[in-house]
Amino acid sequence: MGTKSRTILRPNAQISPAQHERKLILLFCAVAAVRVFMFSAAFPLFNNVDEQAHVDLVMKYSRGEVPHDLGHYSPESAQYFSLYQSPEYFTPPQQFRSGRFPPPNWTLPSGEREAAVNKAAAWWEANENHESGEPPLYYAVGGVWLNLGRAVGLQGAWVLYWLRFLNVFVTAVLVWIGFVVARLVFPENQFIHIGTPLLLAIWPQTTLYSITSDSLSPLCFGIAFLGLLKVLALERPSLTLAIWTGFALAVTCLVKATNIALLFVAGLALVDAIRNFRKRGTLRRDFAPVCMLIGSAAVPIAVWFAWNVHTFGDLTATASKIDFLDWTRKPLSDWLPHPIFTLNGLTEFWPQSIASFWRGEFVWHGHRLGLQLTDGFYWISSTLVIFLTVIALIWQRGRLTAFQQESLWLALSSVSVLVLLLVVLSVAFDFGKCVYPSREHPYFTSGRLVSAAAVPFFLLYCYAVGRVLSWIPLQWLRTLVFGAILLFIVVSQSVVNWPAFSSGYNFFHLSRADF
Repeated sequence: MGTKSRTILRPNAQISPAQHERKLILLFCAVAAVRVFMFSAAFPLFNNVDEQAHVDLVMKYSRGEVPHDLGHYSPESAQYFSLYQSPEYFTPPQQFRSGRFPPPNWTLPSGEREAAVNKAAAWWEANENHESGEPPLYYAVGGVWLNLGRAVGLQGAWVLYWLRFLNVFVTAVLVWIGFVVARLVFPENQFIHIGTPLLLAIWPQTTLYSITSDSLSPLCFGIAFLGLLKVLALERPSLTLAIWTGFALAVTCLVKATNIALLFVAGLALVDAIRNFRKRGTLRRDFAPVCMLIGSAAVPIAVWFAWNVHTFGDLTATASKIDFLDWTRKPLSDWLPHPIFTLNGLTEFWPQSIASFWRGEFVWHGHRLGLQLTDGFYWISSTLVIFLTVIALIWQRGRLTAFQQESLWLALSSVSVLVLLLVVLSVAFDFGKCVYPSREHPYFTSGRLVSAAAVPFFLLYCYAVGRVLSWIPLQWLRTLVFGAILLFIVVSQSVVNWPAFSSGYNFFHLSRADF
């Protein structure tokens, strides 16, 4: 006892490697938070990825108004859109007579401002919000956050940026979850411990700079994925673990309707867990946590389904949105004659979808915000990562424990099921007069719908990159190569997004406004 006490109290005692790792990961969390804050502030309000629709729903939920149908944009939201919207996303400056963007409406003289705002607001109020049937969780959380901002005196555009800055905290926690997952699956591999959260910290997905329900998906499923892995890892999962894992799965679905596809991944994990229990002869003892997990996930989702049927008339409340967008469902017999099943179609769908998963879907001055070189790196490296991981799991299983194999297969399934969802959405509809997707380009390439699988994907990415780098004999050279990959992502992201900092419509120019 005396020796142990002296060891604890000794002032020069060394810090353990685990403590060093945690301090480094906290630094990554801070880097991610600062990055998201800066880019969220740099981009003007109301981007091209339906930010207006999401803001309108947050404002409705903040007042306790839960939509019962598509409904029109509220007068409050219409005023915000008309006053603070920027033309920079859709329109190049050359289309204006002066060759420059006009000044923001909030800076105009009062009479001119009122006329411009009233005209635009009338247009918004006459239109329906097609996102009204989306699951409620993000909008409820955003509504509470919005009310908190108003309670401390924020108003006007300041409170809208306050809504965006919620993603600062979401991203920081996401980085930490990535670290915990990596350490659970590969307890002895420091490269994966560090690399997974580091990639999450610099991940250039633009939904993190926007007011949108997509921004919560990676964190919610990251927590659910961690819970599923713990169920597989532990010899005797606790009821507490089962409950919060099931609840995390339900929350994932209640953030975004398309995340329902991830319940298939949970099913695979539970099948593996039951098989492991049977091998150990503990199935009867450990079946209770499995039932509790299923119940914790099923009950909230069932309540949401019942609400949707009662109010919107269908389980997922998507029928009204599909009708609004002028989509029509195709019979199964018409699914196969689709260009996505040709070489040309596949080479168009896959690169665009994966590049979009990495960098998002923002448009700036009417053009997609991205670089051809960077997009090429994203989809080629991601394709190689998936290929190498499958090769390792099939032909080099001896290098992995049974739990690591199960974890990597689960991570692959998480990514695959969401990509498959994009394929199904692409082939299942005639897109009518819709601009995106369209009859001319019938591909659903919104990578943000795959972003829920960010933690599993970057775990795979680090595992595959680590295997490739292990072929390099020198440690310093391996570090240099991985550092070059990270630097490329950071620099290209900065180059692509840098023009937004000069926008006269962004957060940094709000001091001129009189709110």
